[in-house]
Amino acid sequence: MSPSVASGNRTYSIASIPADGIGPEVISAGITVLSALTETLKTFNLDFTNYDWSSETYKKTGKYIPDGGLEDLKKHDAIFFGAVGAPDVPDHISLWGLRLAICQTFQQYANVRPTRVFRGTESPLRNCKHGDLDWVIVRENSEGEYAGQGGRSHIGKPWEVATEVAIFSRHGVERIMRFAFETAQKRPRKLLTVVTKSNAQRNGLVLWDEVAQAVAKEFPDVTMDKMLVDAMTTRMVLKPESLDTIVATNLHADILSDLAASLAGSIGIAPTSNLDPTREYPSMFEPIHGSAFDITGMGISNPVATFWTAAEMLAWLGEADASKKLLDCVEAVCERGILTRDLGGQATTVQVTEAVVAEIQKLATQ
Repeated sequence: MSPSVASGNRTYSIASIPADGIGPEVISAGITVLSALTETLKTFNLDFTNYDWSSETYKKTGKYIPDGGLEDLKKHDAIFFGAVGAPDVPDHISLWGLRLAICQTFQQYANVRPTRVFRGTESPLRNCKHGDLDWVIVRENSEGEYAGQGGRSHIGKPWEVATEVAIFSRHGVERIMRFAFETAQKRPRKLLTVVTKSNAQRNGLVLWDEVAQAVAKEFPDVTMDKMLVDAMTTRMVLKPESLDTIVATNLHADILSDLAASLAGSIGIAPTSNLDPTREYPSMFEPIHGSAFDITGMGISNPVATFWTAAEMLAWLGEADASKKLLDCVEAVCERGILTRDLGGQATTVQVTEAVVAEIQKLATQ
């Protein structure tokens, strides 16, 4: 969908799906901050439509997404997503019923997860200086280990068999590699690390490596190196400054990005963009922390990941200046020590949100 123009400003249509656990808390905080930003900058507008698709919806109706729901979702410019998952619904049902149903149908094949240490926060790595850890992890988001291929037979018998088939198509690998090289090319260091496990996975990941080498020839200004996924974990911990842009398979990047967020200080600050680079479908933006039912309703969830996610959404929509200003405001609040418990502070979700809104409002006088 193309943004409309109202009152001389662009208006973007955003689908809001708070879903489960702390999702509604952080999405509400994100909308509050985005509304403050649009009111302050007065250069564009955001029109939110809420979709009550959650595990509660599933338990009542048997479906996460109602009939025709995806067609409605296609009408929006972007999707602002909270988290899915509930203790009384099996995880494979909730994930495939909502999040993956959107990602797969809308060909959001590039999952992008930036990570860095904000001013005012600390990495658990004792020798990690500010600026040492500044990465973008590009995750293949449509096939690989999460392709959904496989099955079970002879269920309940001693000879029961379950298969989980990882799918690596040349088309799928090539498009994520090209996206990763383009991402690295836009960053100052122009460095791309390709994560693999082709020593053990001798079919799909040998293809992965071969395609990476072929695509690399199109980007002579980008330096490429290769790491086995197990060795990559140690490099992330011991030499964070040696990395910049990282590309990995669906499973490997899922794991490595959680490690990256923890090394940056907390999974509560990490954003995700699920992108359709062709822009045929709307892209979806979400914090990576999940539904976190252990802290739901306590008012202590960290909204920073959602704020950073909102900034990534704005950048994707073409509002790069607003994106930078929002992230600068968030980092300024962190630098003042207004932090939730996961970052070593005592602030509540509301207090962090109010502080960011106040910081945004200062932009009107600058």
